[in-house]
Amino acid sequence: MIYLAIGFPPAAKSCAYRMRETANQFINTGWDVTVVTIAQESWERDSGIDLTLLDQVDPRVKIVELPLAREDLETNIRLYSEERAISPTGWVAKLRERQTESFPEANFGAWRGDLEQAVLGVHAAHPADLLLASCVPYVNLAAAWKLWEEARVPYSVDFRDGWSIDVIDGVEAFSRDSEEARWEKKILENALSLWVVNDPIAGHYRTRYPDLADRVHVVRNGYDADSSPGRSHTPDPEAGLVFGYLGTVNFTTQHLTTVLNAWKAAREREPLLANARFEVRGHIGNGAGREANRHTEILKQAEADGVSFGGPAAKAEVASLYAGWDAMVLILIGGRYVTSGKVYEYMATGLPIVSAHLVEHDASNVLAGHPLWTGAVGLDEERLTGAFVEAARLAVETDDAMHAEAMSHADQFTREALMTVAVRDLVATFTTRYATAEGTTP
Repeated sequence: MIYLAIGFPPAAKSCAYRMRETANQFINTGWDVTVVTIAQESWERDSGIDLTLLDQVDPRVKIVELPLAREDLETNIRLYSEERAISPTGWVAKLRERQTESFPEANFGAWRGDLEQAVLGVHAAHPADLLLASCVPYVNLAAAWKLWEEARVPYSVDFRDGWSIDVIDGVEAFSRDSEEARWEKKILENALSLWVVNDPIAGHYRTRYPDLADRVHVVRNGYDADSSPGRSHTPDPEAGLVFGYLGTVNFTTQHLTTVLNAWKAAREREPLLANARFEVRGHIGNGAGREANRHTEILKQAEADGVSFGGPAAKAEVASLYAGWDAMVLILIGGRYVTSGKVYEYMATGLPIVSAHLVEHDASNVLAGHPLWTGAVGLDEERLTGAFVEAARLAVETDDAMHAEAMSHADQFTREALMTVAVRDLVATFTTRYATAEGTTP
């Protein structure tokens, strides 16, 4: 199998976990896997890298790194052209135009030719039976189509969040007569299957393409078992309860301000929180804006309220980080079409969870039934304040049995279990449609 997985480890991106488990499960099923991604240096100028992510990539996975990078994220001004130096915004506008000439996707469209040649080259050296394209970027679809056109290698698509649906605003991302729509329709009509991360997105695609409804499958993100603390938790209110957020800081500054205002009010209202701390960990921004933006300033200004920002956490640190916290703060963008991979990991800590997202959010569906969840209260500052207070009380009142019950709620969402089923089903579909009695493809 050729796996188009831009974001594969060691890229410090949330999709890296899903990609790693996908490749590993195909290996476990007996497949030979070649991952096509971009060079580590490209991620160093983007969101960064986490070399510990490579520790659990099956050594039998072959990785082909292409020398592709986002030009707009270059921070070495010595490499800038005169035009870019004089008019940065004008240069970026022209760059966007060039990037979409060959494929309708800003930032990545110009990668089309390189990706197409890469998969053709891999196939020529080691003929593939199947290609799996993980998006974003969506330009991966052009490479999948190229191999289908020239060598009739069947393919499947993992959209994760989908293309024609704007999961943040809950509307169609582009019109049905657009170039993007034509690409999506052509790709999906010939794909073996389509993976998405939740039921609302699956519903969008089944409605948009009713003839392809049976090919749409929900493959949730889940969590890695080694990210769970896996033991009973004993809070120490005298030393100060510790609330934590781990994830990409991709929400608005107003969203962050609302959460921090509620946190401050809760500390003033609840004695258990008087000396509590709120630790924020994760990636903020990319390129030149990484940790040099308004979000970072807001967090710095909240230090007097026990708030601290500790930067990204390596994958290998996650379990120990969670073990040092007493409650989780789930801050998410979007609504009913967004789940977030972190919700599963948060549940697996067995700790109280404060939800700082819209009420009509798919994370609310996943959390329903979790015994230590303070509920979906939306982004109302007063109700969030109450949720922080409730979480503090739950943190000190929860016994070992309740902690174990909370952790068990997440058992059904281990990434290994979810991806094992997804890969097994895709292999079965491939075998039914393409494999001959001799085990070869036509």
